[in-house]
Amino acid sequence: MTTPAHPSGRPAHPTLAQAFPYWLKLGFISFGGPAGQIAMMHQELVEKRRWISEHRFLHALNYCMLLPGPEAIQLAIYIAWLLHGITGAVMAGVLFFLPAFVILSFLAGIYLAFGDVPMVMGIFQGIKPAVVAVVLFAAWRIGSKTVRNGLLLAIALLAFVGIFFFDVDFPWIVLAAGVLGAVGGKLWPEKFKSGGGHHASDKQYGPALIDDDTPPPAHAAFSWGRLAGMTASFVALWAVALWSMHGQQTLYDMGDFFTRAAFLTIGGAYAVLPYVYQGAVEHFHWLSGTQMIDGLALGETTPGPLIMVVTWVGYMGGVSQSVLTNKIAAGLAGAAVATFFTFLPSFLFILAGGPLVERTRGDLAFSAPLTGISAAVVGVIVNLAVFFAWHTFWPQAAAENPFAGSFQWWAALITVASFVALWKYKVDIMKVIAACALLGLIHAVIA
Repeated sequence: MTTPAHPSGRPAHPTLAQAFPYWLKLGFISFGGPAGQIAMMHQELVEKRRWISEHRFLHALNYCMLLPGPEAIQLAIYIAWLLHGITGAVMAGVLFFLPAFVILSFLAGIYLAFGDVPMVMGIFQGIKPAVVAVVLFAAWRIGSKTVRNGLLLAIALLAFVGIFFFDVDFPWIVLAAGVLGAVGGKLWPEKFKSGGGHHASDKQYGPALIDDDTPPPAHAAFSWGRLAGMTASFVALWAVALWSMHGQQTLYDMGDFFTRAAFLTIGGAYAVLPYVYQGAVEHFHWLSGTQMIDGLALGETTPGPLIMVVTWVGYMGGVSQSVLTNKIAAGLAGAAVATFFTFLPSFLFILAGGPLVERTRGDLAFSAPLTGISAAVVGVIVNLAVFFAWHTFWPQAAAENPFAGSFQWWAALITVASFVALWKYKVDIMKVIAACALLGLIHAVIA
């Protein structure tokens, strides 16, 4: 499928069967978080295959950055939708997360079976401090792009204070930040202009199948009737799926909870993880805080979006709540429900709402609330890092005695070293986690 860098004509339109191997391969190699996944798609789809031009690729990416949910999978859904309509969109979206679903479900089963083996415990004891560094690095990376002035910094600080000191639920923080952003956009428009940083480069890779001047295909044209019909179809699918689990309370609760979580993932997976933690660990007790941290660590080292940690949460919840008599079947049922309801809205946002978002992109009345929410996300992520650090550095701590037990100096040193490796030396996240896992294993052997 690779074509010369500057051929004289546009590439032929790939068939659905010809596109299938690429989307499947992407699901297996999509490491490195959204930035890495987007870079992989750009290299393959813009530079090599030339299925879409640079400008159209970045144009689509900007749409996805405005939507709740993982932007990389939404971008894949969007491009596949332009190429092959609804069928292509569903194929690309499912293949994007399917490998991660299988791998995380398998690892969850292994974890429950052998997680208390000393050497396995040692590996996770090394990984946990690295996760603290990864989350802190995410806060710094996102904050450096979104908190560009004092007003946005104030929103970030208010979000941290609200969730850390007053235990305000994440949806209320999102709502408040959106309101502050809307008001700020009217009073200080220059400070609340959306700055995504996604601008087209001057590089040319030759004519593309979907080029700058290529009109949108008929199935991508916006109409209110099409929007209403697509939305109604998704609502019906969601309702039938949720109704089918009405006899199993845990699965029903998962479907409802992860639907709400999917609509709150503005700012990426790290932004919604505190909400998932509040619900899955503190409210429903599907898994422990330690299991949540371990799942996040594994989510960082497997392909697919980081939000795939919901597969881990669902598997743990299915087993802990005994939704089926067989533990493996129970775990897979929970994992499937969590994954389905988390990703269903992403298909809705692209297939039904994409053209409408295109109309409103650049409108300050639309982008200013999202700018406020993006700033609040930074404060929420810092809170998540503090929580993980607390559980990692004081493993015996509890709410009634927050500093019980001895401080784990070696864990703190691993966190500092991991952060320096990520921030200063730009070491790949997977390499950092792998190195820390090895340190944890060595520590378990010699301790």
